[in-house]
Amino acid sequence: MNDSLKIGDWNVLTIEREVDFGLYLDGGEEGDILLPSRYVPEKYSVGEEIRVFIYLDQDERLIATTQAPLCRVGEFAYLECAWVNQYGAFLNWGLMKDLFCPFREQRVRMEVGNRYMIYVYMDNESYRLAATSKIERHLSKDFPPYSVGEEVGILVWQKTNLGYKVIVENAHEALVYRDQIFKPIQIGEKMRGFISNIRADGKIDVMLQPVGRQMTEDFAEVLLDYLRQHNGFCELGDKSDAELIKQRFQVSKKTYKRAIGDLYKRRLITIADDGIHLVQ
Repeated sequence: MNDSLKIGDWNVLTIEREVDFGLYLDGGEEGDILLPSRYVPEKYSVGEEIRVFIYLDQDERLIATTQAPLCRVGEFAYLECAWVNQYGAFLNWGLMKDLFCPFREQRVRMEVGNRYMIYVYMDNESYRLAATSKIERHLSKDFPPYSVGEEVGILVWQKTNLGYKVIVENAHEALVYRDQIFKPIQIGEKMRGFISNIRADGKIDVMLQPVGRQMTEDFAEVLLDYLRQHNGFCELGDKSDAELIKQRFQVSKKTYKRAIGDLYKRRLITIADDGIHLVQ
């Protein structure tokens, strides 16, 4: 197998020649690779380079596409089961050929219409692309390289009694605590998060809002903008119910009180019995 050609990933290949049914691209040691007509861009010329995703077609031959899949080799994703046969399940990953997940790689037996968190891998012997829902074995066991307060990409993985497990930067398991979630989140959702704690054993805690002072500063600007759009007034003060604050602003009462204090010190608001007022 040509090490320079990345199967199950994006590649930049040279257009070799045009045929009635598409373009042939230079696959190096693997020979020419077909880009079918339906994926050929409107403008192209023989000899120029084109960015394509390489995978295997129904006959296990290398094929190119300009379609963007939902995931690549080495990535985690939350995919829907499209169909099942006697060998395993086939998941919709956004390409013509569905992604195969053999029964031995399923934590629970997959059913059509349900979605599952999976990891995409390539079999080292057959070079076939496949999925596994036994994703723990593919999470990094290395000590996390992140720092507290750092912004990271997260994938929401699993709901637990404590909150939600998430996958950080497609590598590490982490936890977002339930009492620190102030907006609806869904399994499979990709979002930004912030490292709030890294324990001695390497376990990671993540928040969906900036950590500490940065969170206060960011929300203070949100609150200031809210006041400007609501005639300079908000009836929620530092003694208001935490649930009302969460419903209105998707932040904790602690963050809300800190933001009020920040705006008050900057002499941008006044605090009264009926709420807070923007200084005119």
